[in-house]
Amino acid sequence: MPASIILSNLSLSTPDGRPLLNNIDLTFAAERTGLVGRNGVGKTTLLASILGEDVPRSGRVLISGTIGLLRQDVRVLAGATVADLFGVRQTLALLRRAARGDASADEIAAIDWTLEARLEAALARVGFDLAPDTELSCLSGGQITRVRLAALVFAEPDFLLLDEPTNNLDRDGRKAVTDLLATWRGGAIVVSHDRDLLDTMDAIVELTSLGAARYGGNWSSFRARKAVELAAVRHDLAHAERRLSEIDSKAQEIAEKKARKDSGGRKKRAKGDMPRILAGARRDRSEDTGGRDAQIAERRRAEAHEAVDTARRRIEILQPLSVKLPATNLPAGREVLSLDRISAGYPPEPPVLRDLSLAIVGPERVALVGPNGSGKTTLLKLVAGELRPLAGTVRVRPDFALFDQKVSLLDPGISILENFGRLNPKAGANECHAALARFMFRADAALQIVGHLSGGQMFRAGLACVLGGQMPPSLLVLDEPTNHLDIASIEAVESGLRAYDGALLVVSHDEAFLQAIGITRRLDLAASVQRADGGIV
Repeated sequence: MPASIILSNLSLSTPDGRPLLNNIDLTFAAERTGLVGRNGVGKTTLLASILGEDVPRSGRVLISGTIGLLRQDVRVLAGATVADLFGVRQTLALLRRAARGDASADEIAAIDWTLEARLEAALARVGFDLAPDTELSCLSGGQITRVRLAALVFAEPDFLLLDEPTNNLDRDGRKAVTDLLATWRGGAIVVSHDRDLLDTMDAIVELTSLGAARYGGNWSSFRARKAVELAAVRHDLAHAERRLSEIDSKAQEIAEKKARKDSGGRKKRAKGDMPRILAGARRDRSEDTGGRDAQIAERRRAEAHEAVDTARRRIEILQPLSVKLPATNLPAGREVLSLDRISAGYPPEPPVLRDLSLAIVGPERVALVGPNGSGKTTLLKLVAGELRPLAGTVRVRPDFALFDQKVSLLDPGISILENFGRLNPKAGANECHAALARFMFRADAALQIVGHLSGGQMFRAGLACVLGGQMPPSLLVLDEPTNHLDIASIEAVESGLRAYDGALLVVSHDEAFLQAIGITRRLDLAASVQRADGGIV
């Protein structure tokens, strides 16, 4: 029987009981499917329901075949090795015992002599040449992600379930994932905001508050078809709203005409020009006609309202994220950050950064680039004061904000509104609500507990709490800001940062994002550590 995943009449909820998706019917076969949708719509919850980790409110999940999962987190156990990720530590130990002549005849008969070659080939597919006993603690988060993906492919499942597989990956890592999926012949469900990766898909499934819709073709094809579809739906909605307005106007005209006629009839009766019986009959006919007209008008109005509601149900009307920032008025000559011949690392290991200098003056926009493990996160910890340099000095303006990937500046135990008040103590209640509304946290949405938010919602909440106040910081430090944002939010953040007049220091492997926000200078840490003087111009 061909491998498949069938979702039948599936309805899902959040852990606190909020409905997410209703009556979903989808079939996944041996093709690569990109799963897209706004943050918090239920993409990760849908993967959890397929794996049996989340119990749906209703409906069924039918699976034929085996599944391999790549989660977003990269946490590993102490002492774990590459072989542990592949689940072959004991088998490799047996191979080595056999090579020393210490294995029994029964053990030798059960040995898979192709194991090491297959292990090497799987790692090569993601661009690695690692010894199986390499400890994972020696690898960066992005490198671990690539090894975990290699381990999935090594297991040869019928389906790959990948949740943001290119997060934390450098350019080479992203290319390795894209190349691997391009040659994958099984089924794959890929949750991603990586537009390049989505362009390698065979189909796109979009999740919205209205349900799920499947589109054949890759991301570019989906965007083109979506544009045509949305234009048609908006046309239908406009027509329905125009029809409703015409009916309301006609009803008002009829009501006013009847009111004038009734007024004239009352005046005649008051004068006594008309016999009482005739006046009463006319009044009764008028009331009967008015009643029928009112019923007809009400029925037409109800039909028009239904047409409008039907059109609106066909389009997910969401206020787009608006990132409009107040001015920082940062002078062009003001120094906001200075690293003077710093060395930094984690003793007893050798320094990650050596004799490095960097200065950011005025509203410069600097990108930190380089492969995983080159020291980008270490440099950000120096700027944030979380790590002291082994040598050299660090100076940074006090009004800066660091957005790490966990959005640590927010307290996860309190609401978004409470976090805004904590970070903007002088803001009044109306200012708090207005600022959060600009970032799509309106009314009760602002009362959500931060720890219950999705990754993308949490990053957006951090932006709202830090940038929504009257005086945004003069320096923003962003660590992989697009990792957990949906594509619509990425484009909105790009637009907002283009208009920001402060300084930016950004770590990102998303080249499209860096170009969109107008980066003016790049610091390649892989190249800088090899320079003799360590200076950066």
